[in-house]
Formats: sequence, structure tokens, C-alpha cells
Amino acid sequence: MVGSQLVLRRCPKRSLLVMLPLVAALLTGCGGGAKNDTFDLNTAVSADGPAARNRQILVPEPTALSALGSDQVMVRVSTSEIQYLSKAQWSDKLPRMVQAKLVEAFENTGKLGGVGKPGQGLAIDYQIVSDIRAFEINTAGRRASVEISVKILNDRNGTVIAQKIFSAASPVAGSAGNTAFIRALDTAFATVTAEIVDWTLRAI
Repeated sequence: MVGSQLVLRRCPKRSLLVMLPLVAALLTGCGGGAKNDTFDLNTAVSADGPAARNRQILVPEPTALSALGSDQVMVRVSTSEIQYLSKAQWSDKLPRMVQAKLVEAFENTGKLGGVGKPGQGLAIDYQIVSDIRAFEINTAGRRASVEISVKILNDRNGTVIAQKIFSAASPVAGSAGNTAFIRALDTAFATVTAEIVDWTLRAI
């Protein structure tokens, strides 16, 4: 077949071939037994924010709509329609992945007294409360988009000391295969993560 293919999965409809701008989208049923490629996200993030070694933070699992709460890779076909990338999945449910990668990114800076998840018994100064608003491939724009809303909550009195929405987009480079789509999402997520970490260090 000439041209790139973006393979999508949507339940419960059977296979259907539709043409989309810049890509050919193949929709397949959910009953197939094809093995999925499993993808992770990168945490190689550097931060320029100041050190806060007398502060300990908690990173709860982000909230997200149910469409983003699974291990499937979201693809936005139009403003009102979403589907999922076929033969591809995240290594865990997306909110848990984002939580784990944020914890790693904060730890890797070496600028905090402690970073943890709920249940780890840390004496917490601040909670980093987040909501995943977008984490998707956009077929019309041939790009990956990530948007995460973040609040810094004073754990001692429940006061929100700062809040901000972070977003980034990255073009899908090269042939539009699954690896290219995930690489674009990874790039956008890395940008958002670096900004969240830097902003947090400056705010606390």
C-alpha cells in the first residue's frame, strides 16, 4: 500500500477502511487476538528551578476522563470523535504511568527532600494534584498533544498555592507508524513534565 497507515481500534464495529487527511486509517474490531506492542514514556527531564531540599511532596495519581484512563493510546479523528491506536498499548493505565513518570522526574532533579506516592508514609509539605486533559494523536494536524492541569496543594492547611495548565504539541516525524506516533507523544509529554517540575520547584 502506498502512503503511511494509522491503524485504529474502535469497539464494537467490524473492520472499516476510511481515508483521513495525511493518513489511511484502518479500523479493526476489538475481538481480534493480535498481540499489541507495548510502549513506555521517557523521564529524562532536566529542571532549572531552585532547590527545595527542605520540602517533601506527594504526587497522587492524576484524574482523567474514562477515555484516557486505560492503557489504550488515544487518537482524535475529529473534534467529536476519538478512537484508539491498533496493536499498541501503554505499559500501564495512562494515569498511573503519568504519576510514576512525574515522581521519577522530581526525584531525578535531586532538588527535593523527598518525593512519594500516597501510602508511602512521607511527612508531606505539598501535594502535586493533576488532571490529564489531553494525551492524544491528532490525525488532522499530524501531531501529538499533551495537556495537564496542575495544582500545588499545601498539605497542612488544604490551600492551593498555585495552579497552571501545561500543554505541548509535537509533530509526527517520518513514516506514520506506531513508533512515530508514540515518539511524538513522548516528546510532548517530556516538554510538559519539564515545565511542571521547574514550575513546582519555583513555587514551593
